[in-house]
Amino acid sequence: MQTNLVGWFEIPVTDMNRAVRFYEQVFAVQLLRRPMGGLDMAWFPAKHGASGSCGSLIHHPRHYSPSSTDGVLIYFTSQAGDLALELSRVEAAGGRILQPKTLISKEIGFMALFLDSEGNRLALHSRA
Repeated sequence: MQTNLVGWFEIPVTDMNRAVRFYEQVFAVQLLRRPMGGLDMAWFPAKHGASGSCGSLIHHPRHYSPSSTDGVLIYFTSQAGDLALELSRVEAAGGRILQPKTLISKEIGFMALFLDSEGNRLALHSRA
């Protein structure tokens, strides 16, 4: 069976309510909040059979810490088809744009970098 290499991702947060509001506003989606023992998680919507990877926001002060300069960089695929739409919502939702929409190549498309409300450095990608 062929699958994408990334099977799950977790984005560390310090304030779950603030982070949920940020991602719901930027991506116009609803996250599903799931406290699990010592963890507080908010799952991104998943469409079975769709390409891409599922993931969540996660709060656990001992094991997870947001990072703006170090660590893994997660690329979100623009659901609008043009990352300019989601990027235009970042600052109003409490984030900061680090790199505006930038052409990678004609074959690959565009990317942008931003900080979320928690200080995590993340990216957006779109073909247009």
